[in-house]
Amino acid sequence: MSRKMIRPLFLSAAGAALVLWLFWGNRAVTVSDYSVALPGLPAGFDGFRIAQVSDLHNEEFGPGNARLLEKLQAVAPDLIVLTGDLADSRHTDLDVAVSFARAAAAIAPTYFVTGNHEARLADYASLQDGLRSAGVTVLENQAATLTRGTDRVTLYGLQDPAFGPAPTLPETEEFLILLAHRPEYFERYAAQGADLVFSGHAHGGQARLPFLGGLVAPGQGFFPKYDAGIYEEYGAMMVVSRGLGNSIIPLRVNNPPELVILTLHTT
Repeated sequence: MSRKMIRPLFLSAAGAALVLWLFWGNRAVTVSDYSVALPGLPAGFDGFRIAQVSDLHNEEFGPGNARLLEKLQAVAPDLIVLTGDLADSRHTDLDVAVSFARAAAAIAPTYFVTGNHEARLADYASLQDGLRSAGVTVLENQAATLTRGTDRVTLYGLQDPAFGPAPTLPETEEFLILLAHRPEYFERYAAQGADLVFSGHAHGGQARLPFLGGLVAPGQGFFPKYDAGIYEEYGAMMVVSRGLGNSIIPLRVNNPPELVILTLHTT
């Protein structure tokens, strides 16, 4: 075979491999399983498992989100948190969002906080009603109490600031878990008493570069500080999900959709 024939064959094969890699990187659900020790966590919550679903943006992984739900079921979480942008304001399908939430709530107690896309929905009230009817607890600047035996922690859901100015977090002597869509306010969350924060919004930086991390994130710009993973600063810990769906930028690069599992341990 001549060199003239080999080169186009090689380029075609490389192009096909790139397309397949990008397709996999946007359709495969990866599971990031973390185990963390947290000062002040009550002993009863040692081993407590929290699954985080963020930035789904009406995406479906298999019919009825079957592949995502299978992974959720397999990890057997004690709690599921939905940290905003469950629906997408640009291609809204409330049935997809509510159907997924209903199935999640059948797996474990499920709590939802808003993201910026919920703030843009023309019919956000219908999403609220649908989630509540599906058995999901919607936290809009509200607290809930989680109990295991005689031990308690406070779970607080902060409404996205696109709805209006965020209130100060409640003062509590209990361990405080905060659900807040935007990670760029981590210092503020910690200063107000949050011990553990779950955020999303950054989409992992959309494209992830070797040794550099995420490329760009809303609210943080290029090379965002908080794009994915676990951060320990200001006397608190924050988990930032890379999310699952896409919105304005329709393609992820080196940044597959992510289901986060966090197992809590006492120190």
